[in-house]
This record gives sequence, structure tokens and C-alpha cells, in this order.
Amino acid sequence: MSRSERRLANFDSIKPLDNFYQTSSFFPMPVVAISTLAESGQTNVGPYSLIFPYYIAGKEHYTMVLMVRNNSNTAMNILRTGKCTLNFLPDDQKYMKECVRLGFPGDTTAEKMKDTIFTMQKGLNELTDHGEQFPGIINESYQVFECTWLSDLEGADKQIQEVGIQSEGYDDFIKTYNNFNGITSNMGAHFILRIDHILLKPEFKKAIVDGVKPKNFPRVPVDYGYRDNTNFWFTKGPKPYAEKIPESKSVQVGVVQYAADRLDTDVKFSEEACSKLVKVPRVFLKAALKGCVEWAEKNEVYLVTAEHMDQIRDKRNSDKK
Repeated sequence: MSRSERRLANFDSIKPLDNFYQTSSFFPMPVVAISTLAESGQTNVGPYSLIFPYYIAGKEHYTMVLMVRNNSNTAMNILRTGKCTLNFLPDDQKYMKECVRLGFPGDTTAEKMKDTIFTMQKGLNELTDHGEQFPGIINESYQVFECTWLSDLEGADKQIQEVGIQSEGYDDFIKTYNNFNGITSNMGAHFILRIDHILLKPEFKKAIVDGVKPKNFPRVPVDYGYRDNTNFWFTKGPKPYAEKIPESKSVQVGVVQYAADRLDTDVKFSEEACSKLVKVPRVFLKAALKGCVEWAEKNEVYLVTAEHMDQIRDKRNSDKK
């Protein structure tokens, strides 16, 4: 340990190791049961936590990024079919216990799914595309993302065409691994997943559309990962609580007007319209104004008023429904 580390008050340094997020730190993660299609056509379920939002705005698609062991059932099924479903499970210990069982490597799909406690049903993809089979969704979920792998990113589809799907590693087949999509190491893979549909239980969709309160949030578990060679560790998700944004953080009407006047557009904003945006954090103000301009241009409005801002808000709420 260096002198500077010995002098550090209140903290000790620890060496990052492989899987640093669980071997060398305490990192909170979601609990997501991913369903895919096995070669037999049966739905396979595997639990994952290294799954996070990726493209969140300004792109053609909204996406998630998934990091997996590339010879897992889930990975090989995605490599073969390009389809998966992300099932977000509520905070219930019996569901977490089932996730640990389903996550144990080596079992076939038939062995894993024979006695599962989860109830499977068809998703929206399969109900609207009658000519193709899609992974089932878990009925017990509070939220489901139906996804398609964007295999053309970084040439991942060509990579798999050239080397095939391997179950014992890729060092003998790939000279240069991809960086962010496809096979990224001998035993690792990353998948950029386009979100086709977001499905919510009715009470949670109502909460998003009508306005959330502490009682409206789902109980969401947090996973700390596989530790000490014996256990997976979870923590229960209590009800969230709200902290008001300080009034001093709200922008002034003049600041909104200044930002609106600097946009490259013929659309103008009245002072009353600008007052509707004073609660928008400054970092998001330009994007919010651009969204209003897009609506105005589409509707041939060249002076946005407070009434127009209410229409834009109502349309956004309607789009959620």
C-alpha cells in the first residue's frame, strides 16, 4: 500500500478483481428473468442483473445492453434467434429463490423449466405476429420488455456467420473480439437489445399516466450478486419516498425565453408558454423546447402559447396510454 493510501481518511483501498462489481464492491443491480427460445421451441428462463438502459434518447430506437456468459442458454438462444423478453420480477423471496435455481449453469431448458413456479403466457409480439414464435413472458412480472437483438451493430451478425455459435469459448475462432455488441471475449458477450414493447400491469401503467405516489410503485428487489462462493445476496425494496427539487434549482422565465429565442426555428414562445417550463432542469431545457417546436411545426403553430403547452402536455400523457 502506498503512503498516499495509508493517509486516506475513512476509506481503505481494495484491488479490483474479475467481476469487480461483486468481488471487490457492493453494486446494486436489477433482478431480471430473461426468457428466450430454445432450439426445441420451449421458452427458457435465465436470471440476469447485468442489464441496463443503453440508448435512452436521440436515437431511432430505445435499447438495453445485456452482458452475459456467451455459452449460457440465454446467450446461445439470442445468438440463434435474436429474440428475448426481459421480465422484471417483484420483491418476493420465493421468486428470488426460483431465480437462483434457474440461474445454476449446466441444466438444459427442459430440466430447468419442468418444475418452475413461474406462469408463462404469450407476449404482445406473438399475439400480433401470428406467423412467428416468440419467447413467452412471465405472468408474475410487474413489467416486461419484449426485445430484439440489434445484431447488425458492430457487425455482430457477420461475426457469428463466420465462426458459428460455440459452447467452449471463442479463442480458436475469433482473432479480434467486438467491443460492445456480439462476442466480446472468449467467454463473454454483449447484446444491444431494441425495446419492441414495454408491458406493465394495469395498476402500474395507471400510476405512470396519472402521476406516481409512494403506494403506486412496484416493490423492486435489488441484487448484490454472487458472493463468498455460497450465496446470492438480495435486499428488499421498501416503498420509495419523494424529495422536492429546491425552488432555487428552477430556472427563471427569462432563462427559458432566452433559450427559446436561440433555437434555429421560426417558432416563437410567449412568456406564458415559457413559464410552463420553469420546472424543467436546465440540462434538459433545450431538449424540452425542441420537442415543443416539433409539435408546433407539425401543427403549423408559429407562436406557442400557454394553451398550446397544455395541449403538448396532454398529448404526451395520451401517448403514455
